[in-house]
Amino acid sequence: MKEPTQRQKEVLTFIAEYLNIHSYPPTIREIADYFSISVKGAYDHVSALKKKGRIKLGDKRSRTMALVRTGEDPEKDGFTSVPILGVVAAGKPILAEENWEGTLPIHDSFLKGNKQYFALKVKGDSMRDAGILDNDMTVIQKQNTARNGDIVVAVVDEAVTLKRFFKEANRVRLQPENPDYNPIYTRDIRVLGKLAYVIRSC
Repeated sequence: MKEPTQRQKEVLTFIAEYLNIHSYPPTIREIADYFSISVKGAYDHVSALKKKGRIKLGDKRSRTMALVRTGEDPEKDGFTSVPILGVVAAGKPILAEENWEGTLPIHDSFLKGNKQYFALKVKGDSMRDAGILDNDMTVIQKQNTARNGDIVVAVVDEAVTLKRFFKEANRVRLQPENPDYNPIYTRDIRVLGKLAYVIRSC
């Protein structure tokens, strides 16, 4: 059976993530709106995924699509379950315990095989101008280092925050992407990971 195209994998991942968050599938229009494509374009992708055996569709009612296991790997089936570990502040730092809040299915084509990932829900709007909004889900690649300009999840004063990282002469500047917020300057910082993806529910 033919492999889905890259865009079809993106649509498949969106359907899986939507199902995980809402417990019911998206409509064709919601898929179209998410990818900024026409309803016909979204329908064509869904039809192609059905032909390739990746989803099944019910009758003509909305919200009847479901994922199909391909048998390639009974455990993963092309997806990795990324743990959701709580909330990260995109605003003032807030205390965030690493408490398991379920998992987020991400298609393997979006992940580097030798890296580990976790997900955090965004609280606040300080990263608004970087396209990261309140209630977005962020997928974070685990690492304890960062380069200037990276968007990172970091621990500052026992609080977890999401900001753009800049190393200065004798301190680190965590820069928001919203002029309503001031940078955070610190010498005591622990980087937990770098932003890989942002997921927004319709």
